[in-house]
Amino acid sequence: MLDYVGLEADLSEEERLIRDTAREFVDERVRPDIGDHFQAGTFPTGLIEEMGEMGFYAPNLDGYGLPNVSETAYGILMQELEACDSGLRSMASVQGALVMYPIHAYGSDDQKERWLPALGEGEAVGCFGLTEPDHGSNPAGMETRAERDGDEYVLHGSKTWITNAPIADVAVVWARDESDGDDADDAPVRGFLVETDRDGITTNEIDDKLSLRASITGEISLQGVRVPESNVLPGVSGMKGPLSCLTQARFGIAWGAVGAARDCFEQAREYALDRDQFGGPIARFQLQQEKLAEMATQITTAQLLAYRLAELKERGDLTPQHVSMAKRNNVRTARDQSRIAREMLGGNGITTDYSPMRHMANMETVYTYEGTHDIHTLVLGEDLTGIAAYE
Repeated sequence: MLDYVGLEADLSEEERLIRDTAREFVDERVRPDIGDHFQAGTFPTGLIEEMGEMGFYAPNLDGYGLPNVSETAYGILMQELEACDSGLRSMASVQGALVMYPIHAYGSDDQKERWLPALGEGEAVGCFGLTEPDHGSNPAGMETRAERDGDEYVLHGSKTWITNAPIADVAVVWARDESDGDDADDAPVRGFLVETDRDGITTNEIDDKLSLRASITGEISLQGVRVPESNVLPGVSGMKGPLSCLTQARFGIAWGAVGAARDCFEQAREYALDRDQFGGPIARFQLQQEKLAEMATQITTAQLLAYRLAELKERGDLTPQHVSMAKRNNVRTARDQSRIAREMLGGNGITTDYSPMRHMANMETVYTYEGTHDIHTLVLGEDLTGIAAYE
């Protein structure tokens, strides 16, 4: 696998084990059928518990049976999963960074005991309800509301583009708590653990996607859904809650995108060496070598950024702006290099026998979700100038 500047030489024994375990799992259990799942628009749900048994969900958290591995090990896991397909990494990323992380960071002891072991083992599936039909890049504009009624809260609203929603057992729903009579836009944002079998909640699947097809995506409709007060995440109030979760998930995406790009490179290099035209392999032509050289350079640059991110996160110096730079750069790299790889494969590259066009389609979603490329650009611009261009 492409590791041009020898970054993996510095991995610990545990990090190497996680890398090798994930690669073997992908190669043996997922890769042979992932093209069929992409065409059918399905996710291999039969692997969810197996992924839990292997510790793929939130392994960088501690307690409750979680492994507490290094941030580099977690990043490498996301990289190996997305080298197979973005839908596979999205499943693990949402379960770990967007559902288990907020429960671990902000939940009560009872909430942690109830949900973290089950989610970590894949016995339960979670989803993260933030994005709304009219509020994507501006989540603070959310219209989903919660109001106290005795010792319960009543929720009204809708969420969309929610990974795992149709198969989830619990949704982490973010809503404005209007219990104290605050103006709608000033009411504090709170997190609610909403079991999906409660009255008034529906989680319809979104069909006909042209991207991220091997992933289950849906909506969450909340029509007078009642949850006990004990289902409120007690440790956070305000936009810090959902935004901190997104920082965790974007860290994994920055790593995962490198995996997708690397897989495209490996497919293109192998094809160029095997494909004979005009009396020899097309890898001997300068045009093809230029493409491979540029792909390797861009992917190596993305790898360096991902590894540095893990170092900063490990020592507590990582900022959301750091993550914005890495998510923005690494996803753009994967998006661009998947196209070049598909180009090198010629007509064969448009089939599911090869991965680059599937990665290319998936990257259109990854480029957009968890903060669009443009929004991350403005996040960096504000950090560099002190001026918020989106206000």
